[in-house]
Order: sequence, then structure tokens, then C-alpha cells
Amino acid sequence: MARVTVEDCVEIHPNRFDLVVLAAQRSREISSGSQITVERDNDKNPVVALREVAAQKFTPDQLKESLIHSLQKQVDVDEPEEDDMAVLMPSDWVPEPEPKRPVEKYEDNESNYSSGIYDKNFTK
Repeated sequence: MARVTVEDCVEIHPNRFDLVVLAAQRSREISSGSQITVERDNDKNPVVALREVAAQKFTPDQLKESLIHSLQKQVDVDEPEEDDMAVLMPSDWVPEPEPKRPVEKYEDNESNYSSGIYDKNFTK
């Protein structure tokens, strides 16, 4: 990669980190078949992308939007609608009742205290 190309790009876009991200995005676009706007001159895609940035063929905002668009994922959730659920469910369906839990009773008998179970550790 020619130092002249990078120096030209830094004059246009002073943040080197953003420049790398934007040039990489443009390089990916070129690799996926996008038309180049400068002569290739037997250069590889990253160099062509930097030369395009230096020639101001694309604004940084255009490349940022392209990057954001490429990273977005749209997830379509196909949930059945209420009307479809009514068709799928039988009309005589009744939900099953929850099973009854046995009720545990605790009896507070004085026999528990007097048997010595609780008195072992609390002696004076």
C-alpha cells in the first residue's frame, strides 16, 4: 500500500481508525462486485478503496451508512395470527386443570419442645 495514498486519505479523513473501517467496508463492497470509480492500475481492493477515498468519490457518511446497512440483521418472526390459532385448535378443547397439591399442615405441639430436640444446644 503506497504511503502517498494513505497520506492523501488522512488529509481528507483525519481519524485513521475511522479511515481503516471505512476503507475496509469499501474494499468488501468492491470484492462483492461493486463498480470501482478509479482506475485499478493492477492494485488490490484495499488500495483501490483508499484511492477512492483520497479522490473523494464517496463521502465518509455514505461509507458509514453502507457499513451500518451491511451489519444490520433483520429477523422476521413468523408468528401465527389469532385467527389461524382458532382454526388450528379443536373447538371442544378445554384446558386441563392444574393438579391439586397436598396441603401440608404443621402442628405446633409443645411435645416438640419438651422432647429435648430443641433443648440440647440451649442449656444454661
